[in-house]
Amino acid sequence: MNYFEAIVLAIIEGLTEFLPVSSTGHMIIGSSIMGIASNNFVKLFTICIQLGAILSVLVLYYKRFLKSVDFYIKLAIAFIPAAILGKLLSDYIDALLETPLGVAISLLVGGIILLFVDKWFNKNEIEDVDKISKPNAFKIGLFQCIAMIPGVSRSGASIVGGMSLGLSRKVAAEFSFFLAVPTMFAATAYKLYKYTKEFGMPTGDEIKLLAVGNVVAFVVGLLAIKTFIGFLNKNGFKAFGWYRIAIGAFIITLYLTGHNLSII
Repeated sequence: MNYFEAIVLAIIEGLTEFLPVSSTGHMIIGSSIMGIASNNFVKLFTICIQLGAILSVLVLYYKRFLKSVDFYIKLAIAFIPAAILGKLLSDYIDALLETPLGVAISLLVGGIILLFVDKWFNKNEIEDVDKISKPNAFKIGLFQCIAMIPGVSRSGASIVGGMSLGLSRKVAAEFSFFLAVPTMFAATAYKLYKYTKEFGMPTGDEIKLLAVGNVVAFVVGLLAIKTFIGFLNKNGFKAFGWYRIAIGAFIITLYLTGHNLSII
């Protein structure tokens, strides 16, 4: 991986982390296009730079993180399912990080679901994160676990899960952002631990690539959050649904017609 490839993946991450389109899925597709998808460091990179994007949540919503202890309790409860399943399924998830076709199928199926979400949950009344109950926080955490399948979208799964429990689109999206903070901190730490245990410490050049990737993802993430919330409130999920369907169908078509996904 060179710096250009690192920046491209970081831009993809920053743009897509908070959209219901799967940032990991897009980075797998992006790395496949650039021919670097099977590299062990690339797998580490695609997980670790998500932390940079997530840090933008702390900057934009810092007042929320200073508001109450109860808020942290709910985040901890929601984080439990991912913490347990993430450890149990870690090797399986690593294997999935190499399959653009699997990502394409997930994008397609998720896109179809997003076409109907606004109609299914159009009478939601919970308009404040503080009104999310602890049992519902846990249930949202369970929905988030579906996104361990690359292409599903962590934000999409947790937002739809929140809306199914009565949260408004805005509140469901914001709680998804907040839940991403402990989830991605833990995922990054665990991935780094596994990588160093198996391959040793990243080299100096690899550390520089990780630093550049996180900075770029952070800056782009700041812009993406504000844009997404405004667009979601005004337009709902249909546009994201059609986008996922188009991308997923395109990649599946390439695969079925015998094209090499590493040179799309």
